[in-house]
Amino acid sequence: MCNLYSLTKGQAAILALSRAMRDTTGNLPPLPGIFPDYSAPIVRTGADGVRELAMARWGMPSSQFALMEAAKKRAAKLEAKGQEVDFKELLRLEPDSGTTNIRNTASRHWQRWLAPAHRCLVPFTSFSEHNKAAGGDIWFALSEERPLAFFAGIWAGGWTSVRKIKTGVETLDIYGFLTCEPSEPVASVHPKAMPVILREAAEIDTWMNAPWEDAKALQRPLPAGALQIVARGIRKDEA
Repeated sequence: MCNLYSLTKGQAAILALSRAMRDTTGNLPPLPGIFPDYSAPIVRTGADGVRELAMARWGMPSSQFALMEAAKKRAAKLEAKGQEVDFKELLRLEPDSGTTNIRNTASRHWQRWLAPAHRCLVPFTSFSEHNKAAGGDIWFALSEERPLAFFAGIWAGGWTSVRKIKTGVETLDIYGFLTCEPSEPVASVHPKAMPVILREAAEIDTWMNAPWEDAKALQRPLPAGALQIVARGIRKDEA
């Protein structure tokens, strides 16, 4: 599971590679450490059909089953303390910081966001997989120069939920990205999954425009050796 990545290339590079025609992000500084529920840039298709660079929060809605189970556990703890529980209200306000990585695209929960209107590109220059035995956070990139590429993402606009108890109900644009079986060198560090990565213009256009029957073929690992380890044991990749 990838829960940390960096983006140190600027807006001009993102716009050029994605062929986005509009930038709504304002002044975008380097982001050497992007963590779950952080705000970060995505490239999406706007309501008017124009491809645009915009900000969104990292973490798609968790499944109703996951929220139900979390609410049941919270209710049990409150009841154990002698507190009365309105379970319906507790469930409505159950905090959901979001699901960062999407693997099972056959799930009904995710199918509502697989059409082109909900697909996006998540720009990155490197990403981390954590492996304590290997040195903590292990950073991968396409080369030591950390060229720009994209994760194959999905997004939802105007989603209303509770991300954190202290902030209460919020309405946000949110995103996550797909994962797949890992190839080397990621597999040796994190054998369960790696992000789905798009490098070529044809892949980008397929992901953003094609029917799901065609786009789903992109949920596959890069060829072995296409990535390399560029840093170890750091929480942010400043390079």
